[in-house]
Amino acid sequence: MTPPKADPGAVAPILAPAGDPARSTQLRGILLLLLAILLFTLMDATGKHLSTLYHPVQVVWVRFVTNLAIVAVIFAPRLRSTLATRRPVVQFFRGVTQLASILLFFSALQFIGLAEATAIMDINPVLITLGAAIFLGESIGIRRVLGILAALCGAMIIIRPGAGVFHPAALLALVAAFTYAAGALLTRIARSDSTATSVLWSALVGSILSSLAVPFFWQPVAAGDIWAFLLLGGLGTAAQALLIRAFSLAEAAAIAPFGYTGLIWAGFWGWLFWGTLPDLWTFVGALIIVVAGIYVWMREARAMHRPA
Repeated sequence: MTPPKADPGAVAPILAPAGDPARSTQLRGILLLLLAILLFTLMDATGKHLSTLYHPVQVVWVRFVTNLAIVAVIFAPRLRSTLATRRPVVQFFRGVTQLASILLFFSALQFIGLAEATAIMDINPVLITLGAAIFLGESIGIRRVLGILAALCGAMIIIRPGAGVFHPAALLALVAAFTYAAGALLTRIARSDSTATSVLWSALVGSILSSLAVPFFWQPVAAGDIWAFLLLGGLGTAAQALLIRAFSLAEAAAIAPFGYTGLIWAGFWGWLFWGTLPDLWTFVGALIIVVAGIYVWMREARAMHRPA
C-alpha cells in the first residue's frame, strides 16, 4: 500500500483521505485490533485466574491445544491446503514468539497485577517501530528513538528495580513485550499467507512445543475449572485471528498504538474480578508509555505522508 502524499508543512493525517480505499482498509484494521485487544485482555484475566491454581505451562498447553482443536474442526475439509505456507520458517518462529509471549506473561501474572503486567507489555508498539526499522528497513529518526527510550523509562518506573515493591516477575512481562513485538513483525513478513494459515501454524507450533514440556508440570484439572480452560482457548483463538488480520490489512505503525486500549480493559478486569487498582507509580509509568507511543506514532504518520 502506497501512502497518499500530503503538504510537508502540514500535520499528516492519521488515516488516508476520505474516499481513498486505503482509508477503509486502515479503519478495518483498527477496528479488528480494538476487538482483538478486548478479547486478549479477557483471555489474560482468565489466564491469571487459572495460573493461581495451575502451573503456567499447563495453562498455556491447554490454551494452545484447545486453540488447535477449534482450528482443526473449522478447517477440517481443507486442512492440508490451509497448512501450506510460502514462509514456513517465518511461520514457525511466529509460533515460537507467540508461545513465549503468552507463557512469560502468564508466569508474571502469578505474582503481579493484571494492570501492571499489561502496562509493561504495552511498550510493544514502540518496540514494533524499532524492530520495523532494524529488520524491515523502515526509516527511523532521532525523535522516534527518544520516544522509544521514554517508553522504556516508563516501563522501568512501573517495575522500579531496586525499590522495595520490585518483583522479579515484572521482568517476565518486559521480555514478553519483546517477544510479542517480534511476533507482530513476523506476522507482517508472512502477510502473503492467509489468516487461516497463520492461525493454524501458531496453534500447531504452540501445541507441539508446549506438549514437550507439560508432562513435567501436569496436575489433574478440577471439573469446575474446565469451563475456564475452554474459555481461555476460545478467546485466544478468536483474538489471534483478529490480530493477524488487523496487521495484514494495515501498516504496523498505523494501528499498533490502538493496543493501548488494553490498559483500560486490564484495569477494569483487575478491579472487577480481584478488587485491585494500580498504584500511583503504575499510572505514571503507563502514562509515559502511552504518551511516548503516541508521539512515535505521530512521527511515523508524518513520515508516511511526506512526499518522496
